[in-house]
Amino acid sequence: MSALNIVSENRAFGGVQGVYSHASAETKTDMMFAVFVPDHPVGEKLPVLWFLSGLTCTHANVMDKGEYRRLASELGLIIVCPDTSPRGEGVPDDDGYDMGQGAGFYVDATEEPWATNFRMRSYIELELLALVAQQFPADTERQSIFGHSMGGHGALTIGLRNPDRFKSVSAFAPIVSPLNCSWGHKALGGYLGTDQSTWRDYDACALIEDGARVTDILVDQGTADQFLDEQLKPNLLVEACERAAIPLTLNMREGYDHSYFTISTFMDDHLRWHAERL
Repeated sequence: MSALNIVSENRAFGGVQGVYSHASAETKTDMMFAVFVPDHPVGEKLPVLWFLSGLTCTHANVMDKGEYRRLASELGLIIVCPDTSPRGEGVPDDDGYDMGQGAGFYVDATEEPWATNFRMRSYIELELLALVAQQFPADTERQSIFGHSMGGHGALTIGLRNPDRFKSVSAFAPIVSPLNCSWGHKALGGYLGTDQSTWRDYDACALIEDGARVTDILVDQGTADQFLDEQLKPNLLVEACERAAIPLTLNMREGYDHSYFTISTFMDDHLRWHAERL
């Protein structure tokens, strides 16, 4: 297990908002992430809620604009906010915002030049999960996951693949089916190759079609989201969940867009929803 470096720690709502870095064995780079730990009695273990961010984001976007600390402190939830990709000198990148650094899509890449560093699936599911369990007062039997856009895709797919590890899963404006949008075709084609059968592990609708199950799913989606029809396509998740008899709450929020104004507005709803299940 790599050493944990403290980048910053600040008091907030009685707890501590920290930013940390470590040398990742999975990505072969230094990785940064944020963790909020509420005030708690010495020795007490707290439930953990993971937030996965979207395209172009780092840990800092939701940390600075997500407005989660007040209620997370009241509910006693640890909030973990990883980065969205490996970064740094020598790490492959793309000219577009939708692939490369800032756009890891939470996959383990198999194609060059991405395969060496872009292992965000294993980084989140194995390495960072173990590091958080070792370094923070985390109750590993009570963990849930949510995310936004590309991070919503990550939360849904990780939750569906690991229902024994994550008690609940939700998303803001998720990419529900990379198999059926241009963002997905570019990223998964680049990271995984042209054989689309290898993409199914990274497509929430395909995972459900192939038998993956969770107890229920919560999604908030703005009707004024500029990516709604072309990239996000929540109707595909509705259809997949209906066929699989998975209870899905899809809140179509009138006039809301794809930004953190939307996320911060409905953040409390998601925190309370997960807390009930943890």
